Amino acid sequence: MMHPDTRLKWISEEKGFGVVATKLIPKGTITWVQDEMDMVFQPDEPLNFKALTRELFEKFSFRNNLGEHIVCWDIAKYINHSFKSNCLSTAYNFEMAIRDIQPGEELTDDYGYLNLSEPFTPQDEGTERKVVHPDDILRCYKEWDKSLEALFPVIEELDQPLIDLLSDEVRQEISEVAAGEKRMPSTKMLYYIPEKSRI
Repeated sequence: MMHPDTRLKWISEEKGFGVVATKLIPKGTITWVQDEMDMVFQPDEPLNFKALTRELFEKFSFRNNLGEHIVCWDIAKYINHSFKSNCLSTAYNFEMAIRDIQPGEELTDDYGYLNLSEPFTPQDEGTERKVVHPDDILRCYKEWDKSLEALFPVIEELDQPLIDLLSDEVRQEISEVAAGEKRMPSTKMLYYIPEKSRI
């Protein structure tokens, strides 16, 4: 489920639709949580889809570390990629704003942690990385972890409209990580070995 202070907006011909903030979303805010309404497909299920369905499925889904395909039920499926993304995924099935997101600003993810089936070349943003690769997690996880670790201490200090979607166990772990009692699990845990996929 996407943060409630967001809406769908046409971004450009190249990107299509995207998700923008309707109010300030402070750094450290949980911006998305995988919830009960998100659809989960087993690794081999898309093999039985018709060609057009499979093409759209590939566009609007991502894979977790088990190889399951996740299709978000709400506007979360329209989150666009950026190598300078303002949101990052955690190993707890939620994403966070890694900097303040201003009203009208587009929320973006780094598709490098979505376990894509094939490389993806997005719009050039002037960054060193030009292509999203299926194994980007293995190259980028240390940088992503550093950004996230600094934010866990503020999660419980902010207004978090999506916090009730997290399990009691995850909320307890957030408290322990914030207090320095437990190490934050690395985003490397999001990785799914592409060779196991047949989609």
